Amino acid sequence: MTPALSGGLSRPPEFPVSEETPANDQALDEILSRPTPGALATLDSLDGDVLVLGVGGKMGPTLARMLRRGFDLRNKTNAVIGVARFSDPEARERLEGEGVQTVRCDLTDRAAVEALPDAPNVLFMAGQKFGTTQAPEATWVMNTYAPALVAQRFAGSRIVAFSTGSVYANVPVFSGGSRESDATEPLGDYANSAIGRERVFTFFARQNDTPLALVRLNYAIDLRYGVLVDVARRVHAGEPIDVTTGHVNVIWQGDANAQAVQCFSHVAVPPFVVNVAGPETVSVRALAHRFGELMDRAPVFAGEEAETALLSNAGRAHQLFGYPTVALEQMVAWTAEWLKRGGRLLNKPTGYETRDGRY
Repeated sequence: MTPALSGGLSRPPEFPVSEETPANDQALDEILSRPTPGALATLDSLDGDVLVLGVGGKMGPTLARMLRRGFDLRNKTNAVIGVARFSDPEARERLEGEGVQTVRCDLTDRAAVEALPDAPNVLFMAGQKFGTTQAPEATWVMNTYAPALVAQRFAGSRIVAFSTGSVYANVPVFSGGSRESDATEPLGDYANSAIGRERVFTFFARQNDTPLALVRLNYAIDLRYGVLVDVARRVHAGEPIDVTTGHVNVIWQGDANAQAVQCFSHVAVPPFVVNVAGPETVSVRALAHRFGELMDRAPVFAGEEAETALLSNAGRAHQLFGYPTVALEQMVAWTAEWLKRGGRLLNKPTGYETRDGRY
């Protein structure tokens, strides 16, 4: 019998799998950037422009577009300003075509950060994870020095800063995951620099009375990248799936975007800290079996499940923001169909299997 997808909370039955798989990147981005009722409620009361720092990353474009769509739906003229290095000019053009203003900036350049436009609302999404083992100093600069420059430049603004669930220790797989009140026990340069980012933002929040929220995200899912794509690709290719890291959390990127927006309603001094993750403790082995059913492939496994994994308890987020709008089974079905159709992939593995903190 195929194992259950969830080892923890499950999706209420009133949320059926209903939508067809997005036909292309444009349709996918439309779903990822749909403002939820909760996000719209936050935008109703949000005064002033929003600066999205690190908008060029995997989540940034759809989050910026969600903000723009939300303000437009509420007939509000607040500007959404996306900031990045913009090494891909087409990405910048797409954002501007969707009503997002753009500014090119290296966030490690003090003069460039000082020259950024004023904004009462700042979403900090910039960071570095992969390549840390080869050049840890670059990760530390991006994850701690850039936040220091931003925190000082936007003293007094409302800041929502992305962090990561990697700041926690591995916990027993049936524990329900780490809570925000648990001690942080980062492993490796990336996770330690992520704690550094949190500490830097917190220091300046206290010093400058800057209302702050820290978003500890644990695996956002897009059909072009993410844990589900990593597992599904191996199933489809007949490659072994190492199940030593046997359990994960996943959340639809659109829901993660919306919850980050809602954090503007909760910024505080000392900072509001929240885990953003799906409600399930998801079995990697069960995922592989389900993908095998959907793609007519027999999954191949290696290793045995460890008793611990990097897991987050997102109960606080669910209580404040509600359940994610896209269910796990929906994400799985979409991912399988996207791969079968030959949908575009970013070819950026998550490294979810990593247990030693080396990326």
